[in-house]
Amino acid sequence: MSPSIRLLTMDCTAGTISTALLLALFIGSDAPINLQVLIILAVLIFSMALWSILVERVHLNPTTGLDFSAPRPVSETLATTKVKLAGLYATWSAIGLLYFSLQTYRDTDYDLYFGVLIGLGPVILTSAIVYVFYVDRYMRDPRDTLWHAGQWVLGRDGADPAMLREHLRTWAIKGFFLALMFAGTPGQLTFVTDVSVEEVFADPASAALWAIELMFLFDVTYALIGYVVTSRLLDAHIRSSNPYTSAWVYALVCYPPFILMGTYGPLNYRGELSWIGWFAGNNTALALWGVALVLLIIFYAWATVIFGLRFSNLTNRGILTNGPFRIFKHPAYLTKNIFWWMVFMPFLSADGPADIIRNCIMLLGVNFIYYMRARTEEWHLMADPDYRAYSAWIAENGVLPRLRRKIFGRA
Repeated sequence: MSPSIRLLTMDCTAGTISTALLLALFIGSDAPINLQVLIILAVLIFSMALWSILVERVHLNPTTGLDFSAPRPVSETLATTKVKLAGLYATWSAIGLLYFSLQTYRDTDYDLYFGVLIGLGPVILTSAIVYVFYVDRYMRDPRDTLWHAGQWVLGRDGADPAMLREHLRTWAIKGFFLALMFAGTPGQLTFVTDVSVEEVFADPASAALWAIELMFLFDVTYALIGYVVTSRLLDAHIRSSNPYTSAWVYALVCYPPFILMGTYGPLNYRGELSWIGWFAGNNTALALWGVALVLLIIFYAWATVIFGLRFSNLTNRGILTNGPFRIFKHPAYLTKNIFWWMVFMPFLSADGPADIIRNCIMLLGVNFIYYMRARTEEWHLMADPDYRAYSAWIAENGVLPRLRRKIFGRA
């Protein structure tokens, strides 16, 4: 089996160490939280991108679609660059109009994101010209989805409807999730850094909760980086987006403003008490249960961090077969769903059996949604021969098949 993305062990390790060091500096710091977020992002992206190019030399991977030994003529490149910039600026304008119009983006959680866009707007607009020209000059096939979008915007012939749909899906994913991850990061960072050592280790539950939030911070930070860095030069571009409507539905209902399983959502499975309430007064039970929860969420965060610069929902940015993906196909979904059963314990209720049944049914509904997310993702990824090879390998060598063979034998 030959995965199309090699595991960037040092990339991820260096990024994780950098994050830990920065967090240590920021704990108890008086620096504005938004500034802390931007510093962490800048250091991580710069260090990981530098490692990817100088050490891993990912820009030379065949999967980039670039050939630095055969630059196209400048005049030809200028012609296609103009078309692509028309498509790019029109796409950005449409996304900006949606941001401006939709009520959800007026929430103060998005202040950092829009502050960055406004502050860096002139730099982004001008650097896009240089980037598009440079990449286009070395592309083996310059007529990508952006070119087709530009042809359509300019009213020219040759715009392929399938390529236009791919372009729209790709930018819908980036526009939605980039804003969402930016909105969630400051609050997550505040929870982790706005504490003292005494508060963290006040009791087993406090220590476990802080460690869990720390892992969620790693998760959202690396997810955010994945949406920021979608560059061919880093072999971190989107190869394809998921074309199945059902995949979009199952994914989006897991995120605001469409979320179904939130506190006020129809699939709210939370009872009056969580694990802390049920084990209150028993420090041994709190410690043991807390350790189990932390281990689950470490595994969950690992499944995001292992992507390095390439995390993204609803896309194929190369097939990972290392880290937790050598154990399960969908390690993040599996551990997250087990985590919810252990945190909220819907099988216990002070309000009686009826409440237990209701809560368990609701959480089973959430589990089903994540099962269908996994299935619809596979429908898309199965178009990639690397994923088909990985799927066959994991069916034989994953932990569950090996466990079944150990218990029941080959038959």
